[in-house]
Amino acid sequence: MKFYIGSGLKNYELVNYYSKILKEYSWEHTYDWTNNLNNNNWTIEDLKEISTLEQKGIIESDVVIILLPAGRGTHIELGMALALNKKIFLCSTTKDEFNIKNTVGFYQLSCIEKLVGTADENLKRIINTSK
Repeated sequence: MKFYIGSGLKNYELVNYYSKILKEYSWEHTYDWTNNLNNNNWTIEDLKEISTLEQKGIIESDVVIILLPAGRGTHIELGMALALNKKIFLCSTTKDEFNIKNTVGFYQLSCIEKLVGTADENLKRIINTSK
């Protein structure tokens, strides 16, 4: 199974954890944007190249995993996944992300599977649902 993980920059450790566990199940990470975090001097050209690689990663994936809380770019990744009819898992550690005060309308679409739990609980559901 091929996967892409979108999330806010501050969640890079969680992204790496999800990736590590999924790879242990022989899943393939189509693009790992966390490898770019060592550079604090990005140019517009760098951002363009990274965005192109992220887009390609989403296109090549079977599953798109979105870890909340998300950033601006993450919602664009979610939009691409929706447009491409990808299997989408929206993961949070609390229900707060999904209550009416904090949620996004697109989170409510029936094609999105919302998961609330620890990383390990959510990963187990992702792996089992995708068999």
